[in-house]
Amino acid sequence: MRICVYGAGAIGSWLGARLHKAGFQTTLIARGPHLAKLQESGLTITEAGVTENLAIPASLDGSELPQQDLIFVTLKAHSIPQVVPQIKHLMHPETVVITAVNGVPWWFFYELGPEYPSQPIISVDPAAELWNTITPQRTIGCVIYPAVRLAAPGDVIHLTDNRLPIGEPNGLQTARVTNIAEVLEQAGCRAPVRKNIRNEIWIKLAGNLAFNPLSVITNETLDRLATLPEYTKIASAIMEDFRTIGRFYGVRLGVSIARRIEGAAQVGPHKTSMLQDYLSGRPLETAAIVDAVIELAEKAAIAVPAIRKIRQRLMDKVDGADAKDAAS
Repeated sequence: MRICVYGAGAIGSWLGARLHKAGFQTTLIARGPHLAKLQESGLTITEAGVTENLAIPASLDGSELPQQDLIFVTLKAHSIPQVVPQIKHLMHPETVVITAVNGVPWWFFYELGPEYPSQPIISVDPAAELWNTITPQRTIGCVIYPAVRLAAPGDVIHLTDNRLPIGEPNGLQTARVTNIAEVLEQAGCRAPVRKNIRNEIWIKLAGNLAFNPLSVITNETLDRLATLPEYTKIASAIMEDFRTIGRFYGVRLGVSIARRIEGAAQVGPHKTSMLQDYLSGRPLETAAIVDAVIELAEKAAIAVPAIRKIRQRLMDKVDGADAKDAAS
């Protein structure tokens, strides 16, 4: 099986390393200094205190590669439309493409139910490039739980977790989803096949939506955001809005809001990915984590005042930082 990990930063490199060590023909698509280091001296990866170096093939865009059987896309959601032509080059008729990213997936409405139009999520697929080129028929849902840090170009450190739940958007137990689960299990990942993968996405997204924007606004770590009353009150209100949206679309949060916040607190003094991006001057995952949720609410005519308020505060913070940079 030929497997490509497109957008091999921290998570993608860790996943590619697991697949490579399991014996699968794996290629990492990366860029910049990280790609240069991968091509020059391989990937250095540390797990459970053990460090090793792996010579995994790496490419800038995969243009020289043959067509792949399985493509994991681990870019941030807002970056994926820009590389659809390159991904198309790597696909054959049976290729499975898994966009393993945070937020509402672009294929959310695919086979959700007869009462819902089959359409892309505009916030993350504004020109319907993923919908029309990759197509929802060839995708499988996936939720990324591992925490992995890029310590330096070519050097990743696995911190916690190895869960990668997957599932068909229509909930069927197909041969292809079973085969991919077996591939991931062989690579040392826990990959349960979920009948309703949207439920799993919703649980993860509840924390991203409540805490990621709040972390940027306050510059606080997750342990404080999930324990200090002034922050948990805001997070609870956001999750209440979010749970209402999920009910409309038949998607369950699965746990109480209090339990979900407790789970976030257990992660400890962790900077959310959005805060890390903000501090590094990178684009934020606002489209997939916040805007797409508001898009779902608007389609359902559901008022979400807490979510709208946190988005506005986030935009005020980002715009203020941009104005300050421009003036300096």
